[in-house]
Amino acid sequence: MTAVIRRATPLDAPDLAHLAALTFPLACPPGTTDEDIAAFIAGNLTAAHFAQHISQPDTRVIVAQDAPLIHDDSRTPSTTPGRLRGYVLLIGGQLGAPAPEFGVRAARSAYLSKFYVHSSDHGGSVSRPLLAAACEAGRELGAVSLWLAVNQLNARAIRFYEKSGLERVGVKTMQVGAELHSDFVYEFAL
Repeated sequence: MTAVIRRATPLDAPDLAHLAALTFPLACPPGTTDEDIAAFIAGNLTAAHFAQHISQPDTRVIVAQDAPLIHDDSRTPSTTPGRLRGYVLLIGGQLGAPAPEFGVRAARSAYLSKFYVHSSDHGGSVSRPLLAAACEAGRELGAVSLWLAVNQLNARAIRFYEKSGLERVGVKTMQVGAELHSDFVYEFAL
C-alpha cells in the first residue's frame, strides 16, 4: 500500500506515541531490559512529548501514513485516516547542533533524532521517502547536513543508512535506563 508522507499535526501525537512504543524496542541492542525500554518510552516518547516537538519552530515531525482508500464507485478518497507506518523527528537550530566530539563536519547540521518505521515496513517503500522528506525539512531549517546516531549493534539500520549515502563520522553514547549504549554517528550532506 502506498504511503503519504506529510508533516505531523498535533492530532497525530497519540498515534506517534503508539508507533514509537512499538518501534523503539526494535532499535535497542539485545540485553536491554524491558524495564529500561519502558522507562525510556515513558520519559521521551509520549503523546505529550510528540505534541511539544510538533509545536516547536525548529523541529519537524514527519509521518508516513497509509494513503486514504479510494472508493471504486466514486473515485473519491475515504475520509478515514490510514495508520501511521513510520516517522522522523528532525531537530534544527541550536538544539540540533552536535557536540564537537561527535565528528560532524558541517557547521549547520540538523539532528535526525528519531527515524523509525513499523516492522511490517522494514525493507519496504517507506524509509527512503521519509529520509527524502527529512532532507527537505533540514534544508528548510537552514541545515547543510543531517546527523544521527544509531546503536552499533543495529545492523539493519546501519545497512540502510550506508546504502542511502550516510557516512560514519564518529561515536557517542546514549543512556537507556541503567545502560549506557554505544552509537555510531552518521552524517549526510544536503
